[in-house]
Amino acid sequence: MQLVIAAVGHKMPAWIESGFGEYVKRMPSDCRIHLKEIKPVERSGSKTAETAMALERAKIEAVLPKGARIIALDEHGKDLTSVQLAQQLTQWQQDGRDVAFIIGGADGLDAEFKKNADMLIRISSMTLPHGMVRVMLAEQLYRAWSITQNHPYHRV
Repeated sequence: MQLVIAAVGHKMPAWIESGFGEYVKRMPSDCRIHLKEIKPVERSGSKTAETAMALERAKIEAVLPKGARIIALDEHGKDLTSVQLAQQLTQWQQDGRDVAFIIGGADGLDAEFKKNADMLIRISSMTLPHGMVRVMLAEQLYRAWSITQNHPYHRV
């Protein structure tokens, strides 16, 4: 199983790249994290937020592994604890499908895309920079994996 993070946004600051990379390299080969960066749609006077999100949706769908479970990150999504995420990770591994986590652009994710996702989760109730969400998601995926392995990284 591979974990894909499809994120609208590119050219992240070095500290984001470094933080994200730290957790990616900690993951085992059978649960590797792959980042798919999607260039945001440039907003001009003629493009509404809905138009931009629809165009970004097409770009997101183009990078998703065929048959992957789609987990959209959204402020109205389910609030999971680290232990609950670990339980989900175990179920996903048993299922054998790749899992794709989707981080939308500045306007969020297309409503139809969210409706069709397998699950909506939220990282935080607070608004966060998208680069920070990448780092936090990678850290939580590593933490979830460590919980499944009884690794001492996660302490209760």
